[in-house]
Amino acid sequence: MNLHHPKLLLSAFILLSISSAYAANPLKIKTDKGKVEGVFTTDQKVIAFKGIPFAAPPVGNLRWQPPQPAAKWKGVRLAHEFGFHCLQASSYPDMVFHDPGPSEDCLTLNVWTPAHSNPRSLPVMVWIHGGGFASGSASEPRQDGQFLAHRDVVVVSMNYRLGIFGFFTHPELAAESPHHASGNYGLMDQTAAIAWVKKNIASFGGNPDNITIFGESAGSFAVSAQMASPLSKDMFAKAIGESGGAFDNDGLGFEPREAREQKDSQFAQAAFGTTKLADLRKLSADDILKGLSVKTTSPQPHFGPDVDGYFLPDSVPNIYAAGNQAHIPLLAGWNADEVRGAVLLSPKKTTLDSFTAQAQTSFGDDAQKFLAVYRATTDAEAITSAGDFATDRFIAYSTWRWLEAQVATGKAPVYRFRLDLGSPGDKFHQAILGAFHSDDIEYVFGTLDSRPEAVWRPEDRKLSDQIGAYWTNFARTGDPNGTSLPTWPTYNAPGNWQVMHLDATSEARPDDHRDRYLFLDQIWSKPKADLTGQ
Repeated sequence: MNLHHPKLLLSAFILLSISSAYAANPLKIKTDKGKVEGVFTTDQKVIAFKGIPFAAPPVGNLRWQPPQPAAKWKGVRLAHEFGFHCLQASSYPDMVFHDPGPSEDCLTLNVWTPAHSNPRSLPVMVWIHGGGFASGSASEPRQDGQFLAHRDVVVVSMNYRLGIFGFFTHPELAAESPHHASGNYGLMDQTAAIAWVKKNIASFGGNPDNITIFGESAGSFAVSAQMASPLSKDMFAKAIGESGGAFDNDGLGFEPREAREQKDSQFAQAAFGTTKLADLRKLSADDILKGLSVKTTSPQPHFGPDVDGYFLPDSVPNIYAAGNQAHIPLLAGWNADEVRGAVLLSPKKTTLDSFTAQAQTSFGDDAQKFLAVYRATTDAEAITSAGDFATDRFIAYSTWRWLEAQVATGKAPVYRFRLDLGSPGDKFHQAILGAFHSDDIEYVFGTLDSRPEAVWRPEDRKLSDQIGAYWTNFARTGDPNGTSLPTWPTYNAPGNWQVMHLDATSEARPDDHRDRYLFLDQIWSKPKADLTGQ
């Protein structure tokens, strides 16, 4: 190698310049829009930069538009506090926001970087929060990135537009779009944040060529969609999904644009008295939120992603089936008891008779096949199988389909997990709920102590440490395995479909319920009726 080659010398000079600037004052970093000043975390091991704009405020005529570039600023912008969270009609009781409040001007991101990091050296993990594409914020304490950053990774989180502000569709929006698309503005916000990371993260110690996107619930759905989109799929090197994949029309949206435009326009007329885009953009944010509570004769649409023809040129399952998604390592799975509580705490108790009747109602001529894979001969077994099916229908099946699709055409290693360790209970969740939906977040981020009134056991601390190691190992190399960790095999047919069971004693073993998912896939993957009603 010629060490005096002009290109090598130029690269070395650029890296040296960044390193010198970083070493001079690690709290002040230059981005493409201006300088930002971060702050050391309490233990002085991590520097946090919060509330950095990655796009222009999506207000006025930019409401329901793809994200536009943020304006440049002069001087040094303090990045000590989280930005506003995006407007939302409601949120879940266990969502605690540490930010100034709600606003349409909410497109900011946060960076946590180890205080000792050198430019371009560390893996980058970009988090996408959950909340059904309708609620959530990057300011939740359980998603604080500083503890993951202790593991020598740079952690980034972002806000993205939610609900009607992020996913409204309209024929006039499609008409004004050069791509004849409408909707998916929240997903495009995520893409804009990833693009910001790609452009700027080297100055924060991250390697722009080693980005992992990861998310939970709607964030996991989003990860599967970002892998499918031609706008984003080449921006990152690995992906992690926790409970959710965009592979089920009964889930979080992803209907065809034309069907959604029809529904959304009908809702706008009923809620706001107009379908004219100019009038809708003139409405105040408060008036839009009030309109969401208006009772209309037709059901309110779920304002989630759609197949818009641009961000998603086809349905996510079709994109994967054609092999047009990102060919990158994937680690994904779900929790053992996602919504088991809906069965256990229901005032109407499940019995063997009621479970058999549910099978007949849901599956008709295939009811016996259903009962062969969700076995029940007693009331107690019926309660267990009903809880299993509730979790599979809610989110496990869609995640399984995503894993299977990536195994089939992704040309990269796939790893599957299930969180089995039941929670000890807390202010918002009874212990009977087990490993409930969203239970994994604190284990991943190492933020167990942020959960109100939880009394943690030694096995919880041990498992959180294991999960943090698995996730960051994967972000570093594309393989979760590492020293002193139980071996995690890849998920594929030759290996007998190995699943890592994350528990007090974690271990991998073959999928013991594959028959269930194959049955559900046979039924649920059949083409559905025309969603446009035409």
